[in-house]
Amino acid sequence: MSQAIEELGASARKPITLDDHEVEGRSPRQLFWLRFKQDKVAFLGLFFIFVLLLLAVFAPFIAQNIAHRGPNDLSLSREMTDSFGLPEGPNGTYIFGADNAGRDLFVRVIYGARTSLLVAIVATGISVAVGVILGIVAGYVGGKIDTVISRTIDVILSLPLLLFAIGVAAACSTTKEGCLGGRIKPGLSLVIFIIAAFSWPYIARIVRGSTLSIREKEYIEASRSLGAGTFRIMLKEVLPNLVAPIIIYATFLIPSNIIFEAALSFLGLGVPQKTPSWGRMLSDASGLLEVAPWLMIFPAAFLVVTTLAFNLLGDGVRDALDPRTGR
Repeated sequence: MSQAIEELGASARKPITLDDHEVEGRSPRQLFWLRFKQDKVAFLGLFFIFVLLLLAVFAPFIAQNIAHRGPNDLSLSREMTDSFGLPEGPNGTYIFGADNAGRDLFVRVIYGARTSLLVAIVATGISVAVGVILGIVAGYVGGKIDTVISRTIDVILSLPLLLFAIGVAAACSTTKEGCLGGRIKPGLSLVIFIIAAFSWPYIARIVRGSTLSIREKEYIEASRSLGAGTFRIMLKEVLPNLVAPIIIYATFLIPSNIIFEAALSFLGLGVPQKTPSWGRMLSDASGLLEVAPWLMIFPAAFLVVTTLAFNLLGDGVRDALDPRTGR
């Protein structure tokens, strides 16, 4: 009898195996990485985003030490335009050709990446922060606060966003002081403010819906029974369980904001004329498409591939964070 008990204890101390393979426990981070690295398409999108970030960060270095001219350099404008004033195409000196003013299109495109990524990332960060805070408060606290926040979200989502954005951008660009007593000035800050102001309701609605489900869980009731306050529960219990949907939606919101900024710049209401922007480049190229197609091809290609890369990355992150998917 004692021998049988010893054999049973020895077998219990052995690691759990499945088909003669030891089963190893993994953390959620390890499980995410294991699933994400199997998605080659998402890795391709991540690689392009990494390369684009390098180009954007080192754009001044590339312009000064490789291209040897800035984004608004007109020193060779006469050489890069013909007798009719039309820009020259790609060559050994200007690999993307010149724009209608004789400026280096390659330098302007990589500087345009700085503009698009800066506006999109900062605006996305602001909208995510506002949306998460209001969504958690509305979903967890409920009552009149939930009603006010939810109706505000419904009102903003019912607005024709592009038309209102055009109106705000036009109104705030009439003077150098801008809007809100000079706090929002024309330029990058105005574009970021407009995009963030119209983007936060989407993530606020998602966070509110998830919070409504989370607040009914047993561990929330356990925290309340132990005397935890509302703020502590929202910060320590609710917010960590919202990280996955927040990350997923943020990766999809960035390309939408890039398109939003490009649309405003295309209409002449985005960044200033001297600041390179893919949208403004497309606007400037619209009248020269037949005689100088490269003016539209290169900015449009970067815009399309960038938004595609972020969408592919978002798909990969969503599949890796969602255990219900079969990938």
